[in-house]
Amino acid sequence: MSLSRRQVAAAAVSSVPLALAATRTAQAGGRHRTRTLYIAGDSTAAQKYSDAAPETGWGMALPFFLRNDLRVANHAVNGRSSKSFVEEGRLDAVLGAIRPGDFLLIQFAHNDEKDEDPARYTEPWTTYQDHLRMYVDGARARGARPVLATPVERRRFDAAGNAVPSHGEYPAAMRALAAQEGVALLDVQALSLALWQRIGVEGTKAYFNWTATEQDNTHFNPPGAIAVARLVARELLRGRVLAHRDVRRLGEEIPGSWISWPAPATA
Repeated sequence: MSLSRRQVAAAAVSSVPLALAATRTAQAGGRHRTRTLYIAGDSTAAQKYSDAAPETGWGMALPFFLRNDLRVANHAVNGRSSKSFVEEGRLDAVLGAIRPGDFLLIQFAHNDEKDEDPARYTEPWTTYQDHLRMYVDGARARGARPVLATPVERRRFDAAGNAVPSHGEYPAAMRALAAQEGVALLDVQALSLALWQRIGVEGTKAYFNWTATEQDNTHFNPPGAIAVARLVARELLRGRVLAHRDVRRLGEEIPGSWISWPAPATA
């Protein structure tokens, strides 16, 4: 069962304040606790398996840019929107595990845009923002820090070779919500659009899941996932979500061979 807005708000009122919770956590055991960065999102970030290779979610590459005492728990799942992730109980699962001092990175919009599917569709300035608030309030109620990330851009160019935005009003709605709620914002949409523009029409094919049998302009291969993960890590540092001691390799070449695809889980 997923949390209602009222339940999340009630939990927030009764929760221990963030600073106090973090202090108590640090004092317990007298040693530093490994923090976790949870990812709630869609297929562009999700863990991929050997049956999908070389498709790669940027969440698979993010650990390459973070220190070993900052763990990544990637809960992003193919095909989910901010709404369906909640309705399927996936936000409940994250909130059941998250602890004071952890982070919840939230990236949705690709599937919120699908107005033909009422199970996933949200409207940018109303239901999309309403659902995102559930993630923000839920993280804060548990002493964790929410972080909003605008959706990474697709590979889309006009006839003149200009990279074209594909997410409509959703990035603007998320930016506005971040400002209203005082939440850190990673503007991955703007940064990835600028990156695809620099790389160009032909060059970007080497970053997306283009194979002999597929021309996928939404999902990434290892170089693309690494490039987007680098943008995310840099934004986490720039926005002071993380400190310099939390990140690594921001200016280094990361080999695509570092990516691995585990075997699919069996029932």
